[in-house]
Amino acid sequence: MKVIYKPIGVVLGLIGGILGKRAFNAVWKRVDEEKPPKATTKETTIAKVVSAAALQAVIFKVTRVVVDRAGARGWERLTGSWPGEKRPKPADDDDD
Repeated sequence: MKVIYKPIGVVLGLIGGILGKRAFNAVWKRVDEEKPPKATTKETTIAKVVSAAALQAVIFKVTRVVVDRAGARGWERLTGSWPGEKRPKPADDDDD
């Protein structure tokens, strides 16, 4: 069943990305009247560039996780099978 879920997971990832972009644009409009600056925008501050990037990263990741989780729960209700890992993998002690 996990193999069948793979294409659904890809579509959910795309949907999450689209929703994340829309959410970021909506939030940024409340932060600043200008569009978010790119790293190569000359007439802006580094603080504004980094703030925009950090906000975008958080919104994108959270949105994608929420969509992925909802998809996994829906798949489980529909099929009775969880499409991913049952438990988190143990932490690797060598990464300290």
